[in-house]
Amino acid sequence: MQPVARPLAPTYQERRWELPPDAVVHHGTVDDAVRVLAGRTITALTGAGVSTDSGIPDYRGPDSPPRNPMTYEQFVSDEDFRRHYWARNHVGWQHVRRTHPNAGHRALARLEERGVVHGVITQNVDLLHEEAGSRNVIDLHGRYDRVVCLQCGRVISRAHLAERLDALNPGFLKSVLQGGTTVADVEIAPDADAVVEQTSHFRPAPCEFCGGVLKPEIVYFGENVPRERVERAYAMVDAADALLVAGSSLTVMSGLRFVRHAAKREKPIVIVNRGETRGDPLATVKVDAGVTETLTELVERL
Repeated sequence: MQPVARPLAPTYQERRWELPPDAVVHHGTVDDAVRVLAGRTITALTGAGVSTDSGIPDYRGPDSPPRNPMTYEQFVSDEDFRRHYWARNHVGWQHVRRTHPNAGHRALARLEERGVVHGVITQNVDLLHEEAGSRNVIDLHGRYDRVVCLQCGRVISRAHLAERLDALNPGFLKSVLQGGTTVADVEIAPDADAVVEQTSHFRPAPCEFCGGVLKPEIVYFGENVPRERVERAYAMVDAADALLVAGSSLTVMSGLRFVRHAAKREKPIVIVNRGETRGDPLATVKVDAGVTETLTELVERL
C-alpha cells in the first residue's frame, strides 16, 4: 500500500464550521459501537470532554461559556498579554493539579492493560490519562506541569515556577480568593487558564538561567504541534485496527487530521461525544452520549 500523504504539523487554531446539510452521520448506540470495536485493537483520541467529570470544563460543550484563548503570537509579542496570562494561570493551575482521573480515564487504562487499547492520543494537557494508569500516551498539545524558556530551551516544573511567582507577587492569590472564594469557585479553562480580571499589577518571572521569556509547555492556538509528536501520533493510529474518539468536537485540525487519516486507511471510526463533531461524516458509528458512562460500559463489554 502506498503511504498516505499528510501534513506534518498544521497550525493549531480555531475554525468555525457546520456540518453540511447533506452530511451522512451514522448515529448509533453503545451496542453499535461494541459491534464495530469488538475483536479489534483500538487507538483512542481524547478531548476535553473526557475530563469534564474530573472537574475540568471543556471549551465547546453545550454548557461551556464562550472562551477566547490567547494565541501564540499574542503571548510571544506582547508583555501585557504575558502578564495577563501568567496571573490567570497562577490561579488556574492550582485547580488542575488537584483534579483526579474519572471512570472514563480509568476505563481506557483498563482496556490498554487488557491489550484492547493500543494507546491514547490526547488533546488535553491535564495528564489525567497517565495518572489513571495509561502507559502509551501522546500528549499532543503538551502538558500543564512544565514550563520552557523560549530563549535557552531550559524546562522547569510548574511547581517550581509557582514558588517564584508567589515570591514576586505576595498576597496575589489571597486577593483573588478573598471573601471566602476558593480556587474551585473561579472559572477555569482546560489549559489551566482562570478568569481573573485584575492582572495589571502581576509580575511574571523571567527564566532564572538566561532571563528569557517563560512559556507553559503547551501548544497555543496559532502554534505548530512538534513534528516528531505528530509523526508518533500518526504511527499510533496506523498500529491499531480502529479509532475511538472520546470527548472531542474535533473543531481544530490538530485532532481532526487523525480521523481523516484513519478514514483514508479505511479503519472503523467510533465517535463518542455530546453534540456534533467535525468528524461525524467520517464516523462508522457516532454515539451522542456522555463520555464517562460510555467508556465505562465499553470496558465491560470489549
